[in-house]
Amino acid sequence: MNQRVVAALVAVPLVAALAIAALLTPLPYTMYSPGPTINVLGAPDGKEIIQVPGQKTYRDEGQLRMTTVSVTPKDSDLNLFQVMGAWLDPDDAVYPKDAVYPDDKTADEERDEGQVQMVSSQDTAVAVALTALGKKVTPALEVLLIAPGTPADGALAVRDLFKAVNGQPLSSDVQRASSDLRAAIKGTPPGGKVTFTVLRDGKEVDVPVTPEPGDDGAPQVGIQLGQGFILPFPVTVTIDPRIGGPSAGLMFSLAIYDTLTPGSLTDGGAIAGTGEISADGKVGAIGGIQQKIAGSDHDGAQLFLVPAENCDDAQGAHHGDMRLAKVDTFQSALDVVQTWAADHDAKLPSC
Repeated sequence: MNQRVVAALVAVPLVAALAIAALLTPLPYTMYSPGPTINVLGAPDGKEIIQVPGQKTYRDEGQLRMTTVSVTPKDSDLNLFQVMGAWLDPDDAVYPKDAVYPDDKTADEERDEGQVQMVSSQDTAVAVALTALGKKVTPALEVLLIAPGTPADGALAVRDLFKAVNGQPLSSDVQRASSDLRAAIKGTPPGGKVTFTVLRDGKEVDVPVTPEPGDDGAPQVGIQLGQGFILPFPVTVTIDPRIGGPSAGLMFSLAIYDTLTPGSLTDGGAIAGTGEISADGKVGAIGGIQQKIAGSDHDGAQLFLVPAENCDDAQGAHHGDMRLAKVDTFQSALDVVQTWAADHDAKLPSC
């Protein structure tokens, strides 16, 4: 056996080992792929997602589908096989991990932020829909998140609306109310209690809490605050708590509006869409638009509502025969849905 043959026999296993190592080495990327869509007008397991106790509601066969994106978790690693597969799949996308998950946030912090955004999007969607129906809606300071093991845990509840602190009424200006509430907490003497008067399930409740020193030494109770709304009647949106983020706000608001108005807003059709909703009814941009469009087409949607700011990315998405319509406010989305329901071939705002 000559030297060349011997060298080849030695080199082949080494090259194979290096190739396998290269293929299996974790790469700093995150993959987006189409996630499931959920008919917000539906009743999985016999329980309606949109519930309005004590009010006349209207149920029909139409579909208003919120959309999701499947994202590899922060603590997961992709190998070269997975990255190449995602690059080759027109419905998937690959992004640098540090662009999706900032290093200064843990996986738990990412999850908490997503849950806060979901709570806020649901509450804002309710307010937008009821305002469009001519109902009175008043802004109020709200509990969006309670850290486990903190003084507020077991005392306050997510969606509690603050009316007063230590007997002093709070302003309906949320920023001012937040400032006054934080000042009252920080001003509590060691071992003392701060008493919150909150609106919970339509009733005012006094909740005494004993603040504890935080990381900075200042008294804290362990809550995250945001804008909520005092409503004329309760409206609940029940979604899998594992789903986070603000991007379902537009579809929630349309579904609530449809539930409280006679007839089918979609005329029995299947409409999907996405978009963060603000209290003034504006529709904001979201991430993963191409994956959401592909997932909606796969699930049989006939029309997809695209936030105006996402138009450029949406044009490259695979949507089959599903129509894409541009929206920038709740009212423009409502107009598009009603126009399409009356005539599926009608001219619609497009990207």
